[in-house]
Amino acid sequence: MKKLLLSLAVASFTLGCNATSETTKQPVTKTPVTNVIMIVADGMGPAFPTAYRYYADNPLTPNIEQTIFDKHLVGMSSTYPAQESGRVTDSAAGATALAAGVKTYNSAISVDVNKQPVETVLQRAKALGKKTGVVVTSQVNHATPAAYITHNESRKNYNAIADSYIDNGINVDVLLGGGWQYFIREDRNLVNEFKQAGFDYIDNFELLSQTNSHNKLLGLFADVGLPPALDNGGGKLLEMTKTALSHLENPNGFFMLVEASQVDWAAHSNDINSAMAEMHDLAQTLAYLESYVASNPNTQVVLTADHSTGGLTLAAKGEYRWSPEMLREMKTSTSAAAQALADSEITETSLSAALANITLENKDITNVIEAKEKALSKLQAYLQLTPEQQKKQRKPSVKYALYRALNSIIDHNTNTGWTTSGHTAVDVPVYAIGAQSAIFEGLIDNTDVAKGVFTLIEKN
Repeated sequence: MKKLLLSLAVASFTLGCNATSETTKQPVTKTPVTNVIMIVADGMGPAFPTAYRYYADNPLTPNIEQTIFDKHLVGMSSTYPAQESGRVTDSAAGATALAAGVKTYNSAISVDVNKQPVETVLQRAKALGKKTGVVVTSQVNHATPAAYITHNESRKNYNAIADSYIDNGINVDVLLGGGWQYFIREDRNLVNEFKQAGFDYIDNFELLSQTNSHNKLLGLFADVGLPPALDNGGGKLLEMTKTALSHLENPNGFFMLVEASQVDWAAHSNDINSAMAEMHDLAQTLAYLESYVASNPNTQVVLTADHSTGGLTLAAKGEYRWSPEMLREMKTSTSAAAQALADSEITETSLSAALANITLENKDITNVIEAKEKALSKLQAYLQLTPEQQKKQRKPSVKYALYRALNSIIDHNTNTGWTTSGHTAVDVPVYAIGAQSAIFEGLIDNTDVAKGVFTLIEKN
């Protein structure tokens, strides 16, 4: 009960604070901070840590247990982009605000509204002689990591962004995530160029624990983004973070970006199963960093989101219930379950097994079978078109049709609601661990996060 009251007190304090700060808050203690770890939980609006609290709850106890997120909540952040993009940000503008402290237009990668480059906290840290690292579960040239590392007028210029990691001067000592297709291309092999620049390179998770911590490190583990947490054995964000830390530790300090990229991807797909698994991966990572700060008090951790995705609501259609029990039993992602059903006959047994052996209604089985049949029919019609006609439309996907059908069943069983497949304009939570956490307290703006990190980097 004391923990619950403490959480409520923190929330009340947060909501009662003044609006967005006009100036950067200064460090409130003399404890020096030489290391800053910035965590971006892409798409993690306020409903996601709440959902995770219920998802992670011990059903054998009468109370809802506090999570690692609840322990370190310090405030909330607004997320709106530059005026010309309205009130709903995309990941690029959101990341630019968090990385550089500048509002910009949607799709901008650390350039201002006039498309001029703006310095990021990672670039400042490198200029001050600190080591820098980036760990993500997306491709390493996706919007958030790109906004910390480089500059581009559009997040969609994936190859150009990857090229700039070399062409603009390498400013990271560790880079871990996905992205083979952008780094190993017919026109250019960026992996070889990183090797020539003195980097070790790995492409297998099993090699993470075997790297030489004295060397710079590039690790790419997937063609684009990493597999969902449920399908890669879980904990890959934690494993990469631990390895990155071992390479970054040095007397001058470091700056590291960690992105839980696929909370956003799951939310875009209205996939509560994968969303909770990605939140669990993040929770494990945050718990480890909590212990890391305890042993290394010169380290400050900050966690927030760039925006909220999906309009997640924990209860739908007027029913006073949210039931995450089946989610705790899911052993694979819903996407993987959809692929398995696309490749085999759908029966009551196979469908139930794909959904943690829940009891299915007759309409569930009918709807999934019909979804597959309709998708197959659309696919056959598409294949009959000429190549020119095919270019004008998207190729139908049996897997995607089944994925939507399975998510619908899961939403019904858990009573999960979604308002959109896109982003929303709501404020997002801010968490902090370390001696200078007060810098990030209260209701702040996303640009204030960057300003606080700049302050820490420059003073130490």
